Amino acid sequence: MLKDFSLPLAFYNRDTWLKVAFFAVSVVMAGFSLYFTDGLVTKLEEREKQQIELYAETIRYALTSDNNADINFFFERIKKINENNTIPVIWKDGSGHLNSINIPIQESLPTEQKQEILQQKLLEIVAENNKPIEMDMGFQKEYIYYGNSKLLKLLRYYPLSQLLVVLIIGFLGYIFLSYSRRAEQNRVWVGLAKETAHQLGTPLSSLTAWVELLRNEPHINPDIVVELSKDIQRLETITTRFSNIGSTPVLKLEDIEAVIQSFISYLKIRISSKVTIEIHSSLAANQTANLNKYLFEWVIENICKNGVDAMGGHGQLRIELKEGKNNVIHIDISDTGKGILPSNTSKIFSPGFSTKKRGWGLGLTLAKRIIENYHQGKLILKATEINKGSTFRITLPKPA
Repeated sequence: MLKDFSLPLAFYNRDTWLKVAFFAVSVVMAGFSLYFTDGLVTKLEEREKQQIELYAETIRYALTSDNNADINFFFERIKKINENNTIPVIWKDGSGHLNSINIPIQESLPTEQKQEILQQKLLEIVAENNKPIEMDMGFQKEYIYYGNSKLLKLLRYYPLSQLLVVLIIGFLGYIFLSYSRRAEQNRVWVGLAKETAHQLGTPLSSLTAWVELLRNEPHINPDIVVELSKDIQRLETITTRFSNIGSTPVLKLEDIEAVIQSFISYLKIRISSKVTIEIHSSLAANQTANLNKYLFEWVIENICKNGVDAMGGHGQLRIELKEGKNNVIHIDISDTGKGILPSNTSKIFSPGFSTKKRGWGLGLTLAKRIIENYHQGKLILKATEINKGSTFRITLPKPA
C-alpha cells in the first residue's frame, strides 16, 4: 500500500503538467502552422498551373490564328505573363527544340550549348512532378514544362523552419522548467536540512550535559550511560548529515572498503539477527575514493534498511565492490526480498513515493542526490525480480 504524501507529489505533478501543457501548446502551434501553410501551397500550386495553362493556350492561339490583331494582343499578354512571373518554363516544340522563359541563360552562348543547358534544366523541372501541358497545333503537338516558382519553393520549406523554431522554443522551455524545478528542489532540500540540523542542535547539547551529570551519579548503572552516549552520538551523526546536505560537503580521500566495513559492523547489531550481510571486494587493497563519510554512510544505510524491510527481517544482503570501465568503482547492494513492481521502478527515486505504511518516501531521493550531486557518481536500480530481490548500484569516480 502506497503512503499518501500529497505535498511533494503535488509539487512534482504540477511541474509535470506544466511540461505536458507546454509540449501540447507547441504541437498545436506547429500543427496549425503546417495546416495553414499547406493550404497556401495548394492554392499557389493551382494558381501557377492556371497561369501556365493560360500561357500555353495563348501561345497555341497566337501561332494558329490568322488575325494579326489577335496575334499582337496575345503576344502582349505573353509578354506581361513573362514579366510578372518567376515560374521557370521550357517550351518543347514539335522538332524537339527547347525554348525557355524565366531561366537565365547567357545570350552569347552557342545554340548547341544553350540546348544542353536547357535539357539539364528540363530534367530538373520534370523531377518536380508537375504534369506538362500539351498544346495541339493541329499538325503537331508541343509541350510546356514548368517548375515551381521561388515563392512556392520557399513556402514548401517554410513549415519546416516554423517547426524547427517551435521545437527550439519547446526545448528551451523544457530546459527552463527543468532547471527551475531543480533550483526549487535545491532550495527545499537546503532549507529543510539546515532547519533540521538547527532544531536538533539545542536538545543534543542539553542531552550531552545530562549524560555527563548521570555519569557522575554512583547509583546509575554505567551501562545505561554508555548506551545513552551511543544514542547521542548517533543523533550527532544525523545532525552532521543534515548540516552537510544544507551546505557544500567536504570530500576526503577515504578507504572505501574500510568505510563500508565499519558501517556494516555498526548496522549488524541494529537489525534482525536473521539477516546476514556479506561483503565481497575485488578492489585493490586500500582503494580510495573522494567521500563525505557521513553522507556516504547515510546512502549505504538507506539502501540496506530498505533491503531489510523488503526481506521482512530475514534474508541476505550482499555488498559487492569492483572496478568498472572508464575509471570508476561499482558498489552493488543486493537483497533477497520481494522485489519491486515494474510499474514502480521509474518512481522509486521520486520524492514522496513509498510502499511502506509509515514511509516518507525521501530515503532513496536523498541517497540519489548525495551520490550524484555531491559525489559526482550514479545511483541506479540495476536489477529487480518479484520475490527474488533487488540490486542497487552505486558508481563513484576513482580519484585522479
